[in-house]
Amino acid sequence: MDPRGSTGGAAAIALLRFPAYARRANNKRGAEAPMSFLTTRPVWVLIVLLLVFTALAMAGPVLIRRHVAFEKLRVNNEVAGFKFAAIGVLYAVLLAFVVIIAWERFHDAEEALAAEAGSAATLYGLSAALDETSGAELRRRVSAYLQSILEEEWPAMAKGHWSQATTRALRSVYQAVVLYHPTDLRDADLQQELFHELDRMTEARRERLVASEGTVPGAIWFVLFLGAVLTLGFTFFFGTQNVITQSMMTGVLAALIFSAILVVIAIDRPFTGAVVVSQQSIRAVLDDMQIVP
Repeated sequence: MDPRGSTGGAAAIALLRFPAYARRANNKRGAEAPMSFLTTRPVWVLIVLLLVFTALAMAGPVLIRRHVAFEKLRVNNEVAGFKFAAIGVLYAVLLAFVVIIAWERFHDAEEALAAEAGSAATLYGLSAALDETSGAELRRRVSAYLQSILEEEWPAMAKGHWSQATTRALRSVYQAVVLYHPTDLRDADLQQELFHELDRMTEARRERLVASEGTVPGAIWFVLFLGAVLTLGFTFFFGTQNVITQSMMTGVLAALIFSAILVVIAIDRPFTGAVVVSQQSIRAVLDDMQIVP
């Protein structure tokens, strides 16, 4: 029996499946996320925004007190307190949920990059079992693919896009495996394992590209900011004898709320902005490839 029969179907499926991965990862290419201006800012910009919005919130009670007398505000303290507690709990649950989801997606992006690097390292190692010409060609193409991730696709991911050059590099890796002709069952099993690792690497790349587009949709951003405004605005209409004390308490609440929102902004897009996924997993594999011929 021709050992290529068991791998021919896998080869065809792999080549047909790959463009679908690329299209799904590129379904938002050219469309900037609504929050891209904030999610791509460095840490110091986010800190400045935190201080500015906290200061504005602290000014709120002072401005309200100039137009509404303390006696009028104090009358509604008891009823307003119960309503504020309900609003605060609802908003706190929503904010905590978004922070957790954003962090989990950031962690998923790190794991996807590590899985991609691991599959590339496995392909490089398995190439030693091929004949000299095929093995050298596969190693060259895998190395070129990893280089393309760092040089071409990483800057593209910072803009929520993907790189056609990296797609071509990955396709060339597929072609190197497809064009390999096994001569016995051992070689056929080896080719099957190569396709398996290629599938894993392609899937990891797709997950990485999807993560680069951001996690939090525009509707959730709107609710987060609206909830922050309503929650802080509610505190302006409490009546305390010392308006400075009330302003400071509002400032503390504003700092906590905006800090949590800025955490979401910082990690929403894992490959750009204040907090980014490290390139170390890819660079480590490339370094190993230079050590091991």
